[in-house]
Amino acid sequence: MKICFLRHGEADWPDWNKPDDERPLTDRGRREMRRVAKFLDRLEFSVDAILTSPLPRASQTAEIVAQRLAIGMQIEPKLAHGFSLERLRQMVGKVEGESVMVVGHEPEFSAVIEELTGGDIKISKAGIALVDANRGCTSGKLLWLFPPKFAKAAR
Repeated sequence: MKICFLRHGEADWPDWNKPDDERPLTDRGRREMRRVAKFLDRLEFSVDAILTSPLPRASQTAEIVAQRLAIGMQIEPKLAHGFSLERLRQMVGKVEGESVMVVGHEPEFSAVIEELTGGDIKISKAGIALVDANRGCTSGKLLWLFPPKFAKAAR
């Protein structure tokens, strides 16, 4: 099974005085995500499902990509706080098809990828990692890892 991990775009608001969980994407984050979505589209990348954390910065990221790739998306609370390999296994077990994109947060994504592949990585904001995992998500292989600047350079 192919699992695409997409970290949300920039959501840094220096004067933010509301709960962290409510932070939306910045204008720069939206522009960056549109470039990443365009890059994925040019690669003719597709997945069977897009699952996203309910936090605004992640769901807004997923909306941009889902719209560009013409794929439906669904909110998955397991992608919010406490995301883990066990949660990924539960989600993947319910996905029909052989590929899924999950949209969420660091440091959980990098930790799960390391558990799956043994690779010590860090996904930057708006970064993408593609893992080929067995159906039970007990092992996997990191196929690629792109920072958002890759999408910008590939315009």
